[in-house]
Amino acid sequence: MGVKRIAILTGGGDCPGLNGVLRAVVRSATREHGIEVIGVQDGFEGLAVTPARVRRLDVGDVRGLLPRGGTILGTSNRANPFAFPVKSRGRVLLKDVSRTIIRRLRTLGVDALVVVGGDGSLSIAHEMGKLGVRVVGVPKTIDNDLSATDVTFGFDTAVATAVDALDKLHTTAESHHRVMILEVMGRNAGWIALHAGVAGGADVILLPEFPYDIRRVVAKIAERARHNCHFSIIVVAEGAFPAGGRVKTRKSAVGALARLVGAGERVATELRGLHGGESRVTVLGHVQRGGSPSSFDRVLSTRFGAAAVDAVVRERFGTMVALCGAAIETVPLADAVGVQKRVDTSTELLRVAQAIGIEVGAITRR
Repeated sequence: MGVKRIAILTGGGDCPGLNGVLRAVVRSATREHGIEVIGVQDGFEGLAVTPARVRRLDVGDVRGLLPRGGTILGTSNRANPFAFPVKSRGRVLLKDVSRTIIRRLRTLGVDALVVVGGDGSLSIAHEMGKLGVRVVGVPKTIDNDLSATDVTFGFDTAVATAVDALDKLHTTAESHHRVMILEVMGRNAGWIALHAGVAGGADVILLPEFPYDIRRVVAKIAERARHNCHFSIIVVAEGAFPAGGRVKTRKSAVGALARLVGAGERVATELRGLHGGESRVTVLGHVQRGGSPSSFDRVLSTRFGAAAVDAVVRERFGTMVALCGAAIETVPLADAVGVQKRVDTSTELLRVAQAIGIEVGAITRR
């Protein structure tokens, strides 16, 4: 059976390049294949509520989207169809509405669903595929923690934003002889911190994958002082924590992931007890998610969008489009979401960081 109508949604956190995927999907589907595209608003939530929040998308709707951050469809990180928050008698309960969504898709005449998301959204897509939904995934996350793809779109722009902040912090750190701490996103993966730290000339990079020893950080600051460098730059991933400690979190709304908080401030507090100099903390936060995507992310999101349509036309369902070397390929969704991609001791850039003298706070130098 040929595909005549597809639906697309953007789930989880927003990131630069989402609109680029939407643009590529709509243009490729309508211009090359004559396929109608339905946009689902606010992730899976748009299919779970009554009436469904959907809109038809044509070429005119996606004109001018390439440089725009965010997503014109909206998104949600609290819309898991298998644990969807529903108010009942003043309480919020989690309910399985997956069958409702499947019926909605059938009522809308949708032949295939393109899900643009990170580990959470694509795990949902994988489970929906098991229930019979013909689904293709597109990897999106600034965290770059999805397996089976070399890079996710949004990551490059987030790193560039962090590097721009580091460039600015360098001058004020040197002027005031301070330790400047920049906390970046990434949750339990340290890719943003590692790439931004290397590109931004950091002296210390603290990653979630390796619980740190604050004494080594102090030793690095002291070493720089002995060489007449009376300031230091520390990049702290939001999921970083000291050896023997735990990640600090704050409870979020029902159905949402717990928020990681205080990693940078914790490092500053620990330093105050061991190091006599001044330190300041900058939490970059959601600035990393916003703004115009980099040229790399514009190209990658466009390639992913066109490849997703091609996968639908070829009926390669239950897959995710992925960047493998220089090529865009399709890989099983199960491979993409089974294991989180994290920094480890074999990561080439980590070894480079050590080789050029960056303190990573935990790993023994080779």
